[in-house]
Amino acid sequence: MNDPLVLFGFGTTPLELLGFVLAVGTVLFNITQLHWAWLLSILSSAIYGVVFYDARLYGDMALQLVFIAVSVWGWKQWLSGVPSTAESLPVTRLDRNSGWLAVGGWLLGFGLLWWFLSHYTDTDVPMADGFLTAGSLLGQVLLSRKKLENWVVWIIVDVLYVALYVHKHLMLTAVLYAVFVAMAMIGLRAWSMDGKDRRMVLE
Repeated sequence: MNDPLVLFGFGTTPLELLGFVLAVGTVLFNITQLHWAWLLSILSSAIYGVVFYDARLYGDMALQLVFIAVSVWGWKQWLSGVPSTAESLPVTRLDRNSGWLAVGGWLLGFGLLWWFLSHYTDTDVPMADGFLTAGSLLGQVLLSRKKLENWVVWIIVDVLYVALYVHKHLMLTAVLYAVFVAMAMIGLRAWSMDGKDRRMVLE
């Protein structure tokens, strides 16, 4: 059912390939702020949970479960919009205090996950898995609130994920995350322009 196959010279599996397609669709929909991105995120997260379990990337596996829960919440956030108005949730930036809080949360999550993965799993990359899992959680929360900085977090995380997945011989997923880097840059530019347009309207 999930037997290995070769696609364009890359070793992969049907599950990894399906997760790849759904994940690309998720980011495309996020860039255009189409709320159906959250449904694709739920489906791709469930599939990648299985893929990462097989690769002994337990932090990433658990992260997919969190992604599913956060995606349900994010979907609601995008649909509910601004309280007491009919507007959709706007793109905004973190203020300085929120920015430092986000960085602190990333480092704290990294430390806790690194410790847990080192002591309670057989992963061979606890530091990388912990750091990137914590960063991905931060990126997902910021995305759910349509914070512009979510794309900056994703660029950092996705660049490092490329190296990790090459190390774990998940070559198709490494290619996927290289594509994510480019898409995150496009998303950062698109959302920056959206924010400028909104400020011009307000002025």
